[in-house]
Amino acid sequence: MTPAVLVGVDGSPESTAAAHWAAEEALRRGAPLRLLHAWPWLTDGRAAFADPENLPAAGQRMLAATAREVRERHPGVAVDTDVVLDAAVDGLVAAAEDTGLLVLGSRGLGGFAGLLVGSVGMAVAARSTVPLVLVRPARPAAARRAEADRAEADRAEADEEEGVAVPEVVVGVDVAAPSHAVLDFAFHEAALRGARVRAVHGWDLPPAFAVVGFLPSGVEMAQLQTAEEKALAAALAGYRERHPETEVVEQVRLGAARTLVEDSVGAELVVVGRRRRPHELGLRLGRVAHAVLHHAHAPVAVVPHD
Repeated sequence: MTPAVLVGVDGSPESTAAAHWAAEEALRRGAPLRLLHAWPWLTDGRAAFADPENLPAAGQRMLAATAREVRERHPGVAVDTDVVLDAAVDGLVAAAEDTGLLVLGSRGLGGFAGLLVGSVGMAVAARSTVPLVLVRPARPAAARRAEADRAEADRAEADEEEGVAVPEVVVGVDVAAPSHAVLDFAFHEAALRGARVRAVHGWDLPPAFAVVGFLPSGVEMAQLQTAEEKALAAALAGYRERHPETEVVEQVRLGAARTLVEDSVGAELVVVGRRRRPHELGLRLGRVAHAVLHHAHAPVAVVPHD
């Protein structure tokens, strides 16, 4: 059976939006959807509310209402509900271990306060053992359409058919150490959506230029750019062969985080990696992933890798 898609819900509009995004993802994957609600203040050994039927009325109504709304809007997905009696971060990380994907809203309340821009969302992103998607809150349709139109205009030269909007999954690629987990996730998500992959490599000037205190000449910049483009092409060669049906656009620019944020406008999904570390105290998000989580205009997937 395909592993479930897990989503944290707390009754906030953001977590409800995340639940609907997760339901659509579950349908694409042919996977069940699991709605999880946390009661972090019940972690002192008491089991009074261990049975969801014994939850306080407000929590009971919220969980049931969210499940009902998701089932009505996405009738093809199997929806289950669950409660974890644990602090939000620990509970989410533990519950996600036997699932295929964890989804959270961008800024929840209650047990999931501060998601994405706060401590809980960042902590879960740094510790989750499965890919985590953080979903931005819904914005006015006119604003979303304007952003998508601007993004399409900027990418017109890369489109095979001028004027036809092509859905994209944007993935950040570290050409020095390409991650199979990150790239495999991005290509899989693109295939599920019938989208193309925009592989983005942002590079920085070699430290030597900072030491000597001057910028490279135009010729040197062109040489550096060419070298980085070749490195990206080499990193993607095997994936192009394994996924001949997926269109790939390669983009190399100075500045990784800025490029990913700019390319997130109008994207279906942005995929970044997070390196696993052996000790819990060392778990941190890299600067690129951190910046993208805070500033991207699309849902962001953080994929753990070795």
